[in-house]
Amino acid sequence: GPPHPIRRKQWYQRRVRGVTKGIPNVFWLSGFYFTQSFLTGATQNFARKYKIPIDHLTFSFEVMEAEESMDAKPEDGVYVYGLFIEGAIWDRENGQMGEAAPKILYDTMPVIWLKPVEKKDLNKEGTYEAPVYKTSERRGTLSTTGHSTNFVMIMLLKTEQPPEHWVN
Repeated sequence: GPPHPIRRKQWYQRRVRGVTKGIPNVFWLSGFYFTQSFLTGATQNFARKYKIPIDHLTFSFEVMEAEESMDAKPEDGVYVYGLFIEGAIWDRENGQMGEAAPKILYDTMPVIWLKPVEKKDLNKEGTYEAPVYKTSERRGTLSTTGHSTNFVMIMLLKTEQPPEHWVN
């Protein structure tokens, strides 16, 4: 939140400057109130650009090396940050899910490139379908979509392990 009242003006000016710079290179996914509308917008931009029906699209996922920022926007899709992985780590050296150390519950995820792709072209081989939630509680009320209001999407993350390895 805002700092002491004396520094509030500078804090506010930095926030406004950040907003008026235009579209950021990387979006803080955790900062969106209605994440689905942001994701739909990213998909719509791709659908319009390539004249593909939006209902034929989904996302592929590429975990980048950068932790929070990128030098430029991607050609297609969006870069996001601010996500955590629970019950595993992101093995930065091997670019895939890895075993969490004892008593380590969460790991931060680097920047993730959400790339729209036609559903028929999505390759799920060597990935784990990781559910993404707004909060770590994973609970929420069922919305009209049939999903929990806390559920955001399934993210495919690279792994050498079978899916059942990560489900405990």
